[in-house]
Amino acid sequence: MQTFTRFYGFSFVFTLVCFGLATWYGWYATGSLFATAEILWIVLILSVLEVSLSFDNAVVNASVLKEMDEVWQRRFLTWGIAFAVFGMRIVFPLAIVAIAAGLGPVETVTLSLNQPQEYERIVNSAHVGIAGFGGAFLAMVGLKFFFDRDKDVHWIRALEHWLTRFAALPAAEIALLLLTMWGISSLLEPDEALTFLVAGILGLVTFIAVEGISTILEMKEEAARLQGAVIRSGFGGFLYLNVLDASFSFDGVIGAFALSNNMIVIALGLSVGAMFVRSMTIHLVRKGTLAQYRYLEHGAFWAIIVLGGIMLVSAKVHIPETITGLIGAILIGLSFWWSVRHNRIEARQAIATDI
Repeated sequence: MQTFTRFYGFSFVFTLVCFGLATWYGWYATGSLFATAEILWIVLILSVLEVSLSFDNAVVNASVLKEMDEVWQRRFLTWGIAFAVFGMRIVFPLAIVAIAAGLGPVETVTLSLNQPQEYERIVNSAHVGIAGFGGAFLAMVGLKFFFDRDKDVHWIRALEHWLTRFAALPAAEIALLLLTMWGISSLLEPDEALTFLVAGILGLVTFIAVEGISTILEMKEEAARLQGAVIRSGFGGFLYLNVLDASFSFDGVIGAFALSNNMIVIALGLSVGAMFVRSMTIHLVRKGTLAQYRYLEHGAFWAIIVLGGIMLVSAKVHIPETITGLIGAILIGLSFWWSVRHNRIEARQAIATDI
């Protein structure tokens, strides 16, 4: 119980605050006990949806966060949540509407509160661009993990070993992504195809830029270490994690409109989920879970590739968020079971050797 409180105590306090705000807003806006209860139910469902869609995000976050010192880990949990909650769950959809409709900030907020149907329509109209950008970025995150010549641990052995061989070709994963984007764009109307390709290329460039910044910072830190300086490593990883979180949140924000078109309700529900994902990330790092279960990271990165692919395909065909979350859960569950199986086999071999 103490361990659970240590990692998730703040998330539960945050949840109580959000549900308190939802109760106040529901009663203030409707004056109805039934309508307020309905708003609370939607906030709960959105919270669960966000966590189910983002468990693979927590595992991947942990794989980056474990290389950062505790100072930057805490900053990811505190400063980063402000970006995740305020930036992606509130400012991001408002910015989409402001740009698409040519409105100012005040007019956009007024539209979201007074004309939620129109607000939802404008956000959904930007889906092709969001799918291109988010899908391309996430696909690159997953592909980079497997297109690695130094990778020697394989879960889906034949396929992953084959991908490491192709990693010898410079930018092979970029070529694969560009071909995929071109194929999907050929199925779209000309205007949508252009939007999709431009957004996808920007997603690819963003990934390369973030990777480049992280590499430069790591080189500077290593040079300082060689000179005897004490380095508090983490800004590059912090930047990468927040961009990654933003890409993960795209599908959650868009999918939330299937349950509600109220900006406040969506923001409260998704924010609770985002907070728990960050707590799960810290839990995985502190407990060394990735080291204990050697294939768990593989399952998460395969889930990211699937999520990125689904986002790209969603520019043409809508795929329910339930299916997306289910596929990710199955991949992570299988990788966890395979890791447990591997540990048992190693334990039996160790016992047999001792005998």
